[in-house]
Amino acid sequence: MAVLTENRTALPTGTWVLDPVHSSIGFELPYLAGTFRGSFTDVDAKLTADSLSGSARVASVDVKDENLSAHLQSPEFFDAESHPELSFASRSIERSGDELKVDGEITIRGTTKPVELVGKIADPITDAFGNERVNVRLETTVDRTAFGLNWNMPLPNGQPALKNEVTLVAELYFVQEA
Repeated sequence: MAVLTENRTALPTGTWVLDPVHSSIGFELPYLAGTFRGSFTDVDAKLTADSLSGSARVASVDVKDENLSAHLQSPEFFDAESHPELSFASRSIERSGDELKVDGEITIRGTTKPVELVGKIADPITDAFGNERVNVRLETTVDRTAFGLNWNMPLPNGQPALKNEVTLVAELYFVQEA
């Protein structure tokens, strides 16, 4: 069972595995006059008292349009054949109350860059089946061109259809390993 520290600066003890049914890893970026959103449906992650790691299979990208999903998997974007997975590994995690800051490295399209994720962590809770659960919500913004995601289309006014700044959002539900 997870132990909550009084000052709430420690992560829950033990090893926590992702509950993929209730979790999501997505992205959003400015597109035309709005926001383009997508997510990955095949994801995995693990949380311990001092680390967070995770991955998403590129072939599972979901943008509600098969043709567009196929385009995102092509060499013009994620290049799923050559780079089938996106991954993240923490270097350090800091908790203050329910606030969380995670420094680590993200790998997209075979390129690894440092990144800082910020967000919130909930205190562990026991579900109706006796499982200990914890929720972590994190986000960061990266420049997609730093990872080789350069495709764009100019609009009639000369501006690009897609902006380069992409917000990555992870809503992660973990279950404590038995």
